[in-house]
Amino acid sequence: MEDLSRYYTLLRDPARRKIIEILGTQEKIGFKELREILGLGVGTVYYHLDMLSDFILQDKQRKYRLNDRGQALYKILKEGSVPPTLEISEAFSHRIAKWLFLSPVFAKTVKPLRLLPLSIAILLIGALGSAYAELDSALFFYFPYSAYGFTSMIALFFFNWIGLFLFAELFTYLLYRRVGNDLQLFTCLGLAAFPMAFFPCIYLFVSDVVSQYVLFILQVWSLLLVSAAFCFGKGIRLDKAIIISLTAMYLNIAILFMLGRFT
Repeated sequence: MEDLSRYYTLLRDPARRKIIEILGTQEKIGFKELREILGLGVGTVYYHLDMLSDFILQDKQRKYRLNDRGQALYKILKEGSVPPTLEISEAFSHRIAKWLFLSPVFAKTVKPLRLLPLSIAILLIGALGSAYAELDSALFFYFPYSAYGFTSMIALFFFNWIGLFLFAELFTYLLYRRVGNDLQLFTCLGLAAFPMAFFPCIYLFVSDVVSQYVLFILQVWSLLLVSAAFCFGKGIRLDKAIIISLTAMYLNIAILFMLGRFT
């Protein structure tokens, strides 16, 4: 195979190693059976299969099996020929990325009811914070000196994130034909709202100039978390999820321009 560093990310994850092992030993398997063996949620299994899309294929019966590259990957895994120094060189960057995207937290949404209260609490904090700070929320943006009432500002914050949820449902279906797993996606998006929900609390205690820099940092982090939410909530690869989150961001900006919020 080519440079093994390309395959480190795939082989590092135990679920993906397990999928390669299953397909390597059983030759082919259906999605339902694969999910039962792995004991993972629908979105999580789809995510790992999407990550392995260059190494697996589906036959006419929609059963998964390894292609030639997948067979080579299985051979590497079986023979243990991945250089041990590879894990040392990439471990630190992996840890940073893992917590930047809050992957350990999102992974727990396989059973979404466990984290759903936390997601709702984050949205509620953001809604109340924007109302107390008198900031109009517009998904990834805030505007000071609101003309809305307290209750309307709370409703506006919830409306923005529910709108993002509906957009993601539609967009992932149109592009990738992914359906279902709605509760996990909603839970993930509630968690991804944390940076924007936290901003009004910072805004109350810092100057306007400082708040603009802080907002920019939190916008970038929020965009990454929303992408991670799409990964775990809809089981799509990060590169595809970023396309959806960037599209949402651009639509957010376009709508604000049309409403005259940017001058």
